[in-house]
Amino acid sequence: MPNHFLHISDYSKNELIEILETAKTIKQKFRNREDYMPFKNRSLAMIFAKPSARTRVSFETGFEWMGGHALFLGPNDIGIGKREAIKDISRLISRYNDIVMARLFDHEHILELANYSSIPVVNGLTDYNHPCQIMTDLFTVWEHKNRFEDLKICYVGDGNNIVHSWLNLASKISINFVCICPEGFTPDQKTIELAKNGGCSKVDISHDPYAAIQNADVVYTDVWASMGQKEEAEEREEIFKPFQVNKELMTLAGDSALFMHCLPAERGREVTDGVMEADYSIVFDQAENRLHVQNAIMLVLSGL
Repeated sequence: MPNHFLHISDYSKNELIEILETAKTIKQKFRNREDYMPFKNRSLAMIFAKPSARTRVSFETGFEWMGGHALFLGPNDIGIGKREAIKDISRLISRYNDIVMARLFDHEHILELANYSSIPVVNGLTDYNHPCQIMTDLFTVWEHKNRFEDLKICYVGDGNNIVHSWLNLASKISINFVCICPEGFTPDQKTIELAKNGGCSKVDISHDPYAAIQNADVVYTDVWASMGQKEEAEEREEIFKPFQVNKELMTLAGDSALFMHCLPAERGREVTDGVMEADYSIVFDQAENRLHVQNAIMLVLSGL
């Protein structure tokens, strides 16, 4: 088992399944309000260069429910790569804490943080990938479909960090993954090749949402302009309009298709309000499951 949780592709299929099984057990304990404190007298340092309500609330609530103390460190507390060398921050925090979660802009920063850390580092998001989210998504699909392999997952939108993590997953677990995006907004080519070279999944890139979406098990989308891209929002809105997830697109996907979104959603842009509120929408199951899956990741990394 790797010391850190940086990319899904760092793990074997069996190790990923262990995380899912652990999350299932933990979720039941949480729902039952069991007295469960494996992290008693342990601390989690949460480094946020990139703010997020869901990431903070899910990690902080989850870690403290399991008996530990979660410490929030915002951009004004730690200037990653600015005020102090990352390798110095990493070695210092390792002396004070038991686990680090970092949500950063630059992927190279989390790699350096992990390289110099003597405690587990969990990737809470970088501009390249978002592994905790996609493990959560896989767990949520498993709950609703009673399986997580050989499903057609159609992502509609920008070929961003969410897509990169789906491709990382596809290199280890058998899925049919389709990224439906405008031309010029495709995911990283090396990551596409990583997924294809895994030899267990079918991976396609399409620029035609109405053809590619058919017979989908899951339709997934994200905002068209992520944090740090807001100056491109107006231009992107025109380019991405044909890629909006609406009732027409969901009808083409088929009667058994589920809708997913990693949130926050810009209703009326990448997804309509009607889709968000439909019976096939499982976005809030996703949001809840962040807590349980992240707890599982931290437990497995800690050997508890």
